[in-house]
Amino acid sequence: MIDRQQFNDMYSQLDRENVVELIDIFLAEYEEQCSRVRRHVEEKNLLLLRESAHKLKGALLLFMDPVSIQLSKRLVEMARNGSESGIADLYEELEKKIAILVEELMVIRKELIS
Repeated sequence: MIDRQQFNDMYSQLDRENVVELIDIFLAEYEEQCSRVRRHVEEKNLLLLRESAHKLKGALLLFMDPVSIQLSKRLVEMARNGSESGIADLYEELEKKIAILVEELMVIRKELIS
């Protein structure tokens, strides 16, 4: 879940249009990013997983969702450490949290444009 206080603090200096644009970019790109991470998990390609999970983590950092951020950090670290055990379960959990994040972002976007 998004920490709305941190989110509001972070974006208080931006106008609504810029925040909506950041949300729109994430919404347009997250499925492809997740698909790439999922593929690397399934292939057990830890080198590419580390890179793709790191990029996803960077996108998540923009939206103050501490659980998703923490899960993505763990995924990056597991890939960096060469640990395959539990990585698929961790990614499944991350996917579920991202789905919740997406719903929250759509609500925030709607609030910002109304």
